[in-house]
Amino acid sequence: MNLPRLLSLTTLLLVVSLVSGEDAAPKSLVYPGGEGPGKGKHIVLVAGDEEYRSEEMMPQLGRILSKHHGFKCTVLFSLNKKGKIDPNASNIPGLEALASADLMILFVRYRNLPDEQMKHIVDYVGAGKPVIGIRTSTHAFLGVKGKYADWNSHNARGGFGRQVLGETWVDHHGRHGSQATRGIIAPKMSDHPILKGIKDGDIFGPTDVYLVKLPLPGDCKPLVLGEVVDGMKPTDKALPGKKNAPMMPIAWVKTYTPEKGKPARIFTSTMGSSQDLLSVGFRRLLVNASYWCVGLEGKITDKSKVDIVGKFEASPFRGDGFVKGLEPSDYELK
Repeated sequence: MNLPRLLSLTTLLLVVSLVSGEDAAPKSLVYPGGEGPGKGKHIVLVAGDEEYRSEEMMPQLGRILSKHHGFKCTVLFSLNKKGKIDPNASNIPGLEALASADLMILFVRYRNLPDEQMKHIVDYVGAGKPVIGIRTSTHAFLGVKGKYADWNSHNARGGFGRQVLGETWVDHHGRHGSQATRGIIAPKMSDHPILKGIKDGDIFGPTDVYLVKLPLPGDCKPLVLGEVVDGMKPTDKALPGKKNAPMMPIAWVKTYTPEKGKPARIFTSTMGSSQDLLSVGFRRLLVNASYWCVGLEGKITDKSKVDIVGKFEASPFRGDGFVKGLEPSDYELK
């Protein structure tokens, strides 16, 4: 064996890897599970929208679920060819983590993913596993070709959003960017475990209410209604008139039964942005929904910890507002 030559080759490969950066940089973010009701459960959070800063929100939600509740959380991002977070990229590496997931939390918009990535999501849902869909996930996919084209938004069956989550993209109901959302508990639903510790007005966010077609299909059960607020502050009054008569559901539960599999628990919220996550009530809603989706509703308490973990600067939502040049590792909990 020529040892010097072998060492030179090894050094060359290392240099190439470091220069390219594509294989050296981790493509996902993992917050290890710990003590808590979620110990032993694995949640995969998938971020990929251009406007509402899912790339900021999902790491923080993963931290909360991991640090305060014991869930192992893997966060995946839309990445460009250099491995940098790019909300405009239809490329989400690491979706194979769904094979070991107990819950998928999806916050994406109009992704046109390649077949090898779509397959992981389709297989997960097809196995009858639970899903949480946030905001733009009602219109999660667009432009997908071939065998997964049925999941595109705007088709006859409403794509993934309508079939799995209960609704696809319809329209804005409140005025985008100037009329915020206040959460009102749906009639006769205050005893639902997902709403434990939440009362009228606890949920608030600057994102506007989405329009949905009423009634929602199948066994959908609205939990929270969205009161359109005449302004962008929690103290602003409800907008008078037909926008709040009736109020649109902004959070609901349902089941989805795949062709070969058992019924899966589904939770959908049309609220969602990094700024919305500043609302204690909204954080509690998502944490409680995570417990419910994985069958731990008996562990939900009205005082469960939902505090922000580490540094969290919520950027305003807009199409060009993402922080450029970041990698998944930049969201590690220091």
